[in-house]
Amino acid sequence: MTKKKPKDMTPEERKELKIEFAPGCFDRFEGTQEELDELIAEIKNMIQDGSLFEKSKEIDIDELVESDDPDDQALATRLLKAIDRDINGSDDRYMQ
Repeated sequence: MTKKKPKDMTPEERKELKIEFAPGCFDRFEGTQEELDELIAEIKNMIQDGSLFEKSKEIDIDELVESDDPDDQALATRLLKAIDRDINGSDDRYMQ
């Protein structure tokens, strides 16, 4: 069986997807617990109905790194740090 991208899956196939949020990803969320629960439910619904993928844009980190746009470079830095934290378990978000 070849792996499909979620945007190419049927609604039935998307129901099989397991949704995991990284530990601490909502630490800076400033709403109530009820608002957070609603946000998470909305994200899950958007995955299942496919609207999340219709509104998404694939990015190439290498292109961001090589870009002359400071915003692209800042995004690349944040993404690479997040990947490093995920792989190595380090967390320098609070270090200055």
